[in-house]
Amino acid sequence: MVAAVRTGEAERAVARRSHVSLFKVQFWAKRADGQRLDRVDWRDRPSGPREPLNRTSHDLEDLVLQVRRELREESDLGEYGAVAIRAALDQRQLPDLPHVRTLHRILERRGALDGQRRPRRPAPPRGWYLPAVADGRAELDQFDTVEGLVIRGGPEVEILTAMSLHGGLSGAWPQAGITAKIVRESLLAHWREFSLPDYAQFDNDTVFQGPHQHPDAIGSVIRLCLSLGVVPVFAPPRETGFQAAIESFNGRWQAKVWARFQHASLADLQVRSAKYMAAHRQRTVSRREGAPERRPFPADWRLNLQALPRGQIIFLRRTSEHGAVTLLGRTFEVETTWPHRLLRCEVDLDESMIRFYALRRRAPDEQPLLHRTPYTLPPRRFRE
Repeated sequence: MVAAVRTGEAERAVARRSHVSLFKVQFWAKRADGQRLDRVDWRDRPSGPREPLNRTSHDLEDLVLQVRRELREESDLGEYGAVAIRAALDQRQLPDLPHVRTLHRILERRGALDGQRRPRRPAPPRGWYLPAVADGRAELDQFDTVEGLVIRGGPEVEILTAMSLHGGLSGAWPQAGITAKIVRESLLAHWREFSLPDYAQFDNDTVFQGPHQHPDAIGSVIRLCLSLGVVPVFAPPRETGFQAAIESFNGRWQAKVWARFQHASLADLQVRSAKYMAAHRQRTVSRREGAPERRPFPADWRLNLQALPRGQIIFLRRTSEHGAVTLLGRTFEVETTWPHRLLRCEVDLDESMIRFYALRRRAPDEQPLLHRTPYTLPPRRFRE
C-alpha cells in the first residue's frame, strides 16, 4: 500500500483495491514517511507511550529487592514481606514511596515471593471411582433423602430422591417417614418403569445399608439390589463430591417444589412433586439418548429376603492413620503406606473375597489393587 502511494496512486484508490479503510492507508504511509520500506518498523503497537507513566522505575524495584534481601538476612524480627519493606523504606525517608500493594506486585513480578499458589487441576470424570461408569459403559443411580421438612399443621416430611449419573433420570417420593420398606417399594416402582441400572449408590444411612451395631449386617435394600443384579455402592462418610449429582437435585427440588408453593397436606405435596418430576424427566430426555443402556426388569422376579446374598457390594472408604479401613462392622488392615487415602472396597460374595483398590482424584485412571483378604458373609436369617 505504501509503495503504491509513493508511486503517485491516490490513497482512496489504494484503500479500495486493498479492501481496507482510508485511515489505515494514511496511517501506514505516515509511519513510513521518509524511510526506506525495508527499514520501517511494521509491527503494530498501541498508541501512547511505550511504558505507563505510573510504572515503578527499575532502580526502585532493584532497591526493593535489596531491602528484602537485607531484611531476610539481618533483620532481628525476621520479617521481609511487603509491609516490612515499606517500613524499612520509610525509615530511609525516600520520596514517593510505593504502597504496600505495589511492593507486593513488584515482588511477584520479580519472582521474589516464597508462597506457592495452590495448583488448580481439572475435575475427574463423573463416576471416576467406578471405571465402567467413568468410561460411559455403565449407568449409576444415586439415591438420597431430604429430611427436616414440616408442613404447617401437618406431619414432618421426608423425601426419597433419585438421579442417574449419565441419563439425568430423576425421581422424588415425599413420605411421612422414610423406612427401608418404603425405599424398596420406591426403587422397585422406579426400576420397573425405567429399567435397571448397573450400579445404585447410597449414603451410609441405616435405611439403605442396614443396622450398624451388628457386624456383617446386610440390609434389605442391599439384598434387593443384589437379587436384581444391581451393584450397591456406598459413598464414604463425610466426603464431598461423591453425591454431588443427587445433592444438586435435592436443592432444585426444594426450590421448585417445596419452597415455591404452600402445601396443605402430604397428598397435595405428592401431587405437586409428581407434576414437577414429569416435567423434569421430559426436560432431560435428551441426556438419556446418549446414556448407557439400562437392563430390562425381569418379568418373573420375586424378592426373597431370606435368600443368601450373591454378587458384589462396593464401599468407598478412607483409611485410618495406620492404613486400616472399617466396613461391615469390621476393621481390615490394608496398607500402611496408604494412610488417610481413599479406597474402593469390593466385597465379592461369590468369591468370598474383599479387594481394596487405591483411589486418587488427581489420577482417576490409576486404581491399583493394594490388598485382598478372604471374607465370607455368615449365613443368618434376615429379620426385618
